[in-house]
Amino acid sequence: SCRTTRIDLRQGGEWVFDMIGPDGTVYPNHHRYLRHDAMARIDYTLHWGENGPKHADASAMFEDLGGDPGRGTRVTLSMVFATAAEFQTARGFGAVELGLETLGKLARFIGAR
Repeated sequence: SCRTTRIDLRQGGEWVFDMIGPDGTVYPNHHRYLRHDAMARIDYTLHWGENGPKHADASAMFEDLGGDPGRGTRVTLSMVFATAAEFQTARGFGAVELGLETLGKLARFIGAR
């Protein structure tokens, strides 16, 4: 789960939050939004805790699949880690699987098929 301290989702804004693991471990996070085009793309940096060291650059990209209500929007998430060790750490705790879980939750929330 996530516990948000503050969020300002716009270019130049930030999101300060804690991710809380199943065992109760708290993982402080800080995202800084570099680009915010709500209809196309959001680019941001990920930091370990508020104003902590950067560990990745990330993007969420949105592609309209043709305007047909049944087709929807394709969402693509990408991350480029600061070091190979950061990548291995994220991969080790299941970042890919967690990203897919998040997209599944979004699809259910908006009523996508």
